[in-house]
Amino acid sequence: MTSSAAPTATDSLWITTCVWFMSAVVRIVEQTMTTTEDTQPETDPSALLETLSPSRAGDFKVCPQLFKFKAIDRIEVPPTVYQARGTTAHLALQWLFDLSAEKRTPETLYELFRKAWVDLRDEEYPELFDNTADEREWGLESLKVLANYFLIEDPTQLEPLDRELDMTEDLGEMTIRGILDRMEEEPDGLVITDYKTGKAPPEQYAIPAFFALKIYALLIRKRIGRTPVRLKLMYLNGPTVYQIPVTDAQLDATQRKLEALWAAINRAIVANDFPPRPGKLCGWCSFQDRCPAFADKPDDVAAAS
Repeated sequence: MTSSAAPTATDSLWITTCVWFMSAVVRIVEQTMTTTEDTQPETDPSALLETLSPSRAGDFKVCPQLFKFKAIDRIEVPPTVYQARGTTAHLALQWLFDLSAEKRTPETLYELFRKAWVDLRDEEYPELFDNTADEREWGLESLKVLANYFLIEDPTQLEPLDRELDMTEDLGEMTIRGILDRMEEEPDGLVITDYKTGKAPPEQYAIPAFFALKIYALLIRKRIGRTPVRLKLMYLNGPTVYQIPVTDAQLDATQRKLEALWAAINRAIVANDFPPRPGKLCGWCSFQDRCPAFADKPDDVAAAS
């Protein structure tokens, strides 16, 4: 059996120093971890998505920075004569189908447009026109656009199932809400129709609008258990009609895309990272003057984009 020598004073001092050193290291590590935790940015849960509309989902898909301007920063832009025309025309077309079929004439629609404009003007567009002459010219141009509606379809032969339908539906962990322009029953099934008072873009640029309509079709399927058979975009300034068929497989794919967008938007909110995505649609964007993508470009270059 081997015996150990008793520790010397030097050994005791060395052991004490090691214990003190290790204790100090532990304290430093604990302080560092606490400081790191304290300085990590915390995301306010209320800042994450609660609801998402088809139009805002389309905005993020086209350009995350555009989504931020509209949905996060909520930057207000002055209303335009085109927005005023669209809002007024939608209301007039909604009222048209409140009437019996024989009363759905062009003259009636024009009168409903005038009434809708009187209802909207003072509250929503009080400073849109500098003078009565400009307002009158806009009104006459608007009536010409409305006249095109009767070249597209005969409202006396149509009874919509719903108009301006306010929808809020839960899809998994998502809550999607929006207002559907019109839904009707045709011989082959349900059709979702969206009015546009602007000029029709080339068909490939109508894809974002059809994405929004697919989301509405998804909401309709969730609510009533039926899949619409067709989506229709009616551009009155032309006029031009684009339409595409719809299947359950397409709507399933749309839901997967929507779930991916929902997750991507929440990641962007947490990181505060909404990169601009420059493209041909930038020329119609109301936020070009503040968009990072155009911050260093001369005015003539930005205007040409």
